[in-house]
Amino acid sequence: MSAKETTGGLKLNYKRTALIGFAFFGILLLWQVYDSWCPTFLTDIFARRMYGISSAQLKAGDPEKILNVQWIVGIIMACDNLAALILLPIFGNLSDKTKTPIGKRMPYILVGTMVAAVAFPFIPLFFHYNNVAGMVIMMAIVLMFMMMYRNPAVALMPDITPKPLRAKANGIINIMGYFGGAFATVLGIFLKLSDYINVEDSARKLWIIEIPFIVASLLMVISAMVLFFTIKENKLAEEMKEEMALGEQMAAVETPIDDDAPMSKANKQMLLAILGAEFLWFMADNAIGTYIGNYVIYYMNSSSSSTMILTIVGGLASVIGFAVAGSIADKIGRKWTISTGLGITVAALLLMCFVRPTGNVVGANGEFSFPVILFAVWMIKGFGMSLVHNCSFPMVVELCSSKKIGRFTGFYYAASMSAQTITPILLGLVFRVTLAWYALPIYSTILFCLSLIVFTTLVKNIKAKKVANVHGIEALEGD
Repeated sequence: MSAKETTGGLKLNYKRTALIGFAFFGILLLWQVYDSWCPTFLTDIFARRMYGISSAQLKAGDPEKILNVQWIVGIIMACDNLAALILLPIFGNLSDKTKTPIGKRMPYILVGTMVAAVAFPFIPLFFHYNNVAGMVIMMAIVLMFMMMYRNPAVALMPDITPKPLRAKANGIINIMGYFGGAFATVLGIFLKLSDYINVEDSARKLWIIEIPFIVASLLMVISAMVLFFTIKENKLAEEMKEEMALGEQMAAVETPIDDDAPMSKANKQMLLAILGAEFLWFMADNAIGTYIGNYVIYYMNSSSSSTMILTIVGGLASVIGFAVAGSIADKIGRKWTISTGLGITVAALLLMCFVRPTGNVVGANGEFSFPVILFAVWMIKGFGMSLVHNCSFPMVVELCSSKKIGRFTGFYYAASMSAQTITPILLGLVFRVTLAWYALPIYSTILFCLSLIVFTTLVKNIKAKKVANVHGIEALEGD
C-alpha cells in the first residue's frame, strides 16, 4: 500500500492519519479496561452492600440476586454516560473556538489525558479496599477528563482530512484504536478478573486488578505525547486549505454547506435520521459491551479471560472491516455499507440468542467451558459493526464545514452517549424483571433491527461528487 491514496484528485496521507490515530489508541485503551473491569467491580461491591457477601458467594448460593444488583450497576454506568452527554458537546464547541500556538484541539487532548491517567489507577485501589464512594468519585473524574480529551481527539481527523477521504481515514483511525484495546485485552487474559473475584477476600491480590489500570494510564500518556510531537495542528491546517476546499465541493450532501445560512431542510433531515439510527445501534451495542463481562462470569460461569478472547476475536474481525469499509463505501455508498453492517450484526446476535452455558466443569473454581459458538458470533458482529462505525461518523461531519466539526462531533456523541445513558438502566431493569441473562442478546437484537429499519428507510445514499478543479488538482501534485 502506498503512503498516499488518491480519490478524485485528493490524496490520503496514510502515515499522518495513522499518527492522528494515536489519539483514538488512547481512547479505546482506556475504555476497554474501564468497560471490562468496572461493571464487575460494581457488581461485587454492591453485592456486599445489599447482601453482606461477595458476588462469588452469591453466584454459588443464590445467583438470581446477582441479577438484582445489575440495575444499580446500570444506573452508575449510565450516570457516567449522562455526564458525557453534557460534556462532549461543550468541549466540542469550545475546541472549535479555541486558538493557541499548539492548535485548537491539542490543549484539551493533553490536559484530559494527563488528569485521567493519574486518576485511573485509583479505581481498582478503592474497590480493593471496599470504598464505594472513592471508587465512584475516581470513575467520575476519569470520565470528565476523558470527555475533555475525546471530542477534540476525534475531531482532529476531519480537521485535516478532506470529506471524500474521511471514510478511509476513519478506518485507519479505528484500527489504531483497536490496537489500543488489544493491549488491555491481552492483559485481561493473563490477569484474570475472575481469579480475583472468585476467591476469599483474604486471598485477593490487588496487583491482579491494578496492573491493567497502570499500564493503560502509561500507554495513554505515551500515545498523547506521540500525537503532540508529530501532529502540528496549525501548520497542517494552513497547508491543507486548498485540499479542504476541494473536498468541500465534493461533499456527499444533498445541498451545499453554507455557514452563513440555516442548515437546509434536506441536510437537517439527513442528520436527524443518521443520529436516530445511531442512537438505536449504540443502545444495542453498549448493552452488550456493558454486561458481557458479567454475562460470562455469572451466567456462562466461565473464566473472565474468555471475555478478553472474545474481544480479541471481535477486534481482529473489526480490523479487517475497517480496512475494507472505505473501499466498499466508495463502490456502494456509505448508506448501504452501514446497512450491510447492521444486517450482519443482527444475524450474529440472533445466533447468540440460542447460546446457553455448557455445564462442562473445567476450572479449579468450578468454572464451565466456554461455548465456542460465541467466538463465531463475536467475529461476525465485530466485522458488521466495523462497517457501521467506519462510515457513520464521516456521514455526520459531512454535513458541516470545517468551522463546526467539533460541534457536529458533539452531535454524534450526544446520540451515542444518550443511548449509553439509557441502555444500562433499561437492561438492568429487564434483568430484574426476567431474572434471565439470555435477555441480553434478545434486547440487543431487537434494537439493532429497529436501527436497521430507521437507517435504510430514512437515510439517503449520496456519493461524493466529481469536481473538475484543474488548479486545485494540479496544486496537489506537488504534495
